Amino acid sequence: MLAKLIEFASNHYELSLAFAVLLGLLIAHELRRAGRSLTSRELTALVNSDQGVVLDVRNHKDFGTGHIVDALNIPFDKLAERMVELDKHKAKTIIVVDAMGQHAGTVCRDLKKAGYTVARLGGGIATWRADSLPVVK
Repeated sequence: MLAKLIEFASNHYELSLAFAVLLGLLIAHELRRAGRSLTSRELTALVNSDQGVVLDVRNHKDFGTGHIVDALNIPFDKLAERMVELDKHKAKTIIVVDAMGQHAGTVCRDLKKAGYTVARLGGGIATWRADSLPVVK
C-alpha cells in the first residue's frame, strides 16, 4: 500500500504538491479559528493580571485528579447548556484547558461564535504538568 502511494506521488507530483498545500492551508485555517494557543507561562501571566479565566473542559472525574488553581469546570459535553455560567467573565479571555488539546479547539470555536474572547492552553493539562506547575485536587 505504501509503495503504491509513493509511486503515485512520484508519478503525479503536481497533484501531490497541490494536496499537501491544500492540507496545510486547511490545518492553518482550523488552528486560526480555534483561538490562539498559549504556553503555560502566557496562561499564568493572563490569569495573574486578572485578564483571563481558566475553563477546564475535562469531565468531573479527571478534573478531580488535579486542575489549575481557580479553574472553572464545565465538561466538554455540557458546554452548550452551561455556557451562560461564563457570562460574568465576558470581559476577560476564556482560556480553555483539556487533557491534551483534543477538545480545546472545538470549544474555542463555539465560545468565539457566542462572543467570547478565547485562547487555549497548547497541549492541555499534560503540558501544564510537564512544565512542573502546580495542580490542586
